[in-house]
Amino acid sequence: MDLPNEDDPILIELQAAHSDIKTLIKASVDMNTSYEKMDEKFEYIQENLNMASKRVAPLQSLSIAAKALETRINRAVSPGLALLESFKLFESLQRNLLEMASGLLTEKNSRKRLEKLIKYVDCVDKLKEAIVCISRESDPAIQKLQEVVEFLSRTKATDRYRTERLRETLITLKAICETEVDSMSFDGLLDEALLNLQDEYEGLLKKLRHQNIGEHQGEAVDGKYLVSNSLGSELEVEVLRRISETLVANDCLDICIDMFVKVRYIRAAKALMRLSPDYLKTYTPEEIDEMEWESLETSIALWIQHFELAVKTVFVAEKNLCSQVLGNIMEGMVWPECFIKIADKIMAVFFRFGEGVARSSKEPQKLFKLLDIELEKLLVHASTRVFWEFGLQIEGYQDGFPPPQDGSVPKLVRYAINYLKNLTIDNYNAPMAQVLRTEQLWKSGILSNPENDQDLLKGAVSNVMEAIQRNVESKKSRYKDKVLAQIFAMNTYWYIYMRTRNTELGKLLGEPYMKKRYRYAAEESAYLYQKQAWGSLVKLLDKEEIRRLNNKEGVGGVVKSKMEAFTTGFEEICTRHSSNYKIVSDADLREQIKDATLRFVLPAYTEFFDTYSSIFLQGKSYLPPESVEALLRQIFEGADQGVADGKPRRDSED
Repeated sequence: MDLPNEDDPILIELQAAHSDIKTLIKASVDMNTSYEKMDEKFEYIQENLNMASKRVAPLQSLSIAAKALETRINRAVSPGLALLESFKLFESLQRNLLEMASGLLTEKNSRKRLEKLIKYVDCVDKLKEAIVCISRESDPAIQKLQEVVEFLSRTKATDRYRTERLRETLITLKAICETEVDSMSFDGLLDEALLNLQDEYEGLLKKLRHQNIGEHQGEAVDGKYLVSNSLGSELEVEVLRRISETLVANDCLDICIDMFVKVRYIRAAKALMRLSPDYLKTYTPEEIDEMEWESLETSIALWIQHFELAVKTVFVAEKNLCSQVLGNIMEGMVWPECFIKIADKIMAVFFRFGEGVARSSKEPQKLFKLLDIELEKLLVHASTRVFWEFGLQIEGYQDGFPPPQDGSVPKLVRYAINYLKNLTIDNYNAPMAQVLRTEQLWKSGILSNPENDQDLLKGAVSNVMEAIQRNVESKKSRYKDKVLAQIFAMNTYWYIYMRTRNTELGKLLGEPYMKKRYRYAAEESAYLYQKQAWGSLVKLLDKEEIRRLNNKEGVGGVVKSKMEAFTTGFEEICTRHSSNYKIVSDADLREQIKDATLRFVLPAYTEFFDTYSSIFLQGKSYLPPESVEALLRQIFEGADQGVADGKPRRDSED
């Protein structure tokens, strides 16, 4: 057999292929060895990763807890910072107020002193607003801080020492807000400033005098005394107006009115006394009968001149001053009554003399009898017109003034109810009824069959009460916040019912009338308040949607979504109650609303929380039922309105 030729191309190719295969096999073996080494390294890395994962897992939990804590802290810090800024502003305004008070004591220039007094009033207004802000911001700050303390106590996200320090801070903040805020309003520098303003107010009112009256006794032009109808400069009137509005804004309405009426009555009376009207001391028919005709004729002539001077000059000036100083208070309802009080006693003295002359036996009797009749007609017409226009004024103001921003009882309603209560007491009940009967006889004729006095007065008072109700309904309709509208109606109608209960006004109108129109209206508004304020939250806790779901993940998602929505809505409505809503301080009403709200919200939340908290609500903090109950109670128990310490200078409930 022939041996293959080494130069055979086929053999050469086979040899080359063999060499390549050996190379590939060797490379494959090397690669396999490398893969084995890589597997060993991967196993080692995997072990390290597993170990690292076990070590990192607690850090992840801490990170989640830290983020939750950060969120809680940030939510607590914002209202806390706002409260701190309000305290800083309060301290700054106190210093400014003390400096201004010192400047007022040393200022001798009259005009400069008045200008400084206006700045002082501005500072008092700002101080009051700062106290209001502190009062409004304290509840949200306490609530958020309390949430942080509860969160730390449950989650143990920090050490016990820090938690205790935070709890002590919370207790301190609560104590400050419960005691210091009231002290700021009623015992602090604001109270002293209001007392200073009362002194300034009284002093400035005394300073405004009627000029030229009595200085040229008997000198007149065309039978008229030449005196001014204005009192004080524009700056003096502006200062009085600003002080009046500041006093009223700080619950000193009664003090303001009493001081104004007392001082201006004395000033008007002293101005007329400078005319030396000694004839007014003789006023009974018997005394007038003993006078000589010449003396009586002189007295009558003086009476006519002085009466005209009082009506056309002194009273015009006093009326203008009342309107300028008190015109913006209580929607313009206060100043007419103040003017009437000032003029009433003085006019009574003049009318007493005129009536005595008319009833005396001196000639010419017919002339003075006609004077007597004329006076009586003037009084009857004036009295009835004032009363009827009172109701029209109440109704007429309904389009010009916004409703109270916090849903509280409007001052107009307080004033009107107090006015009607005074009108129906024994001192005024019978005279007012007689006036109404007299007017009806004059209108219908003496042969008509008038109603009895009490029915006439009841009908007249009912008309005014209905005007008040229309005013309330008009203001209620202008609220954009439906919950606030119901709070306003509930507060106002309950106030009307409770303030008239067991009074002469309530007896005149009758308990059935008052219940039907006002108590039932208050209760209906309370029901609608509960439905609109809390109904949507309770509806979120309905479990019907959850029952329709089959998979556990879907149920968990819906449960968490409902709890998130409830928590957000609950916090929002609590904040609005603490900052925007004001439920009247009547203990009976507040207790009823609190109990009804607890019965409405708490059982539904407790059942939902107990059913799902252990399964679907792990890993995140939600309010337990006890906290929900505490917050609800705080709304109605911890938000009572500040009450004065019994000092009469700060009490003006009506």
